[in-house]
Amino acid sequence: MTAARREEIINACERLYETVGFKDITLKDIGEETRFTRTSVYNYFNTKEEIFLALFKREYDRWNDDLEALLRAEGKLSDEELADRIARTVESRGRLLRLLSMNIYDMETHSSPEALVSFKRSYGKSLENMDLILRKFRPEMSVERRGVFVRLFFPFMFGIYPYTSLTDKQKAAMEEAGINPNLKTVYELTKEYLIKLLSAK
Repeated sequence: MTAARREEIINACERLYETVGFKDITLKDIGEETRFTRTSVYNYFNTKEEIFLALFKREYDRWNDDLEALLRAEGKLSDEELADRIARTVESRGRLLRLLSMNIYDMETHSSPEALVSFKRSYGKSLENMDLILRKFRPEMSVERRGVFVRLFFPFMFGIYPYTSLTDKQKAAMEEAGINPNLKTVYELTKEYLIKLLSAK
């Protein structure tokens, strides 16, 4: 029962986050989106940040499902094909990318140790899955090179959303500042970077 109620709260947060930013969502809003009062939400989560961290964990779990599906693929893949497959998994995780662009430090700071450990397990699983993908499709890649790939790719993901999802206000400001945004899609930006990582010697 507790797990189902926690999921209902996370689902409410997920729906609100589709149209409202993190700073503008309150525990009252989340309560109104569910059958809970603001006070009863505290029976399942200590803070708003903890609810978002649970949503964040869920997004990593969904991405892990995508990465594990890629792991089940058979045959050899060129650098371009492997970059394409990984980029497709990232492209389908828009909410994860948006969450990554937030201030994760504050989110983690205002969450309980238990919530943080649960989140880190899902994050750690994505690191492990990426390493397994490289081991399977690039068996010639050394442990050191796989480590470099992961250490470069995961921080890169923090910037994907801001570089591919400009608001009209941001676009207008860039135009006025004389900057050409030269926007790429999530897929294009990610694939381009992955090809460079895979082909690096």
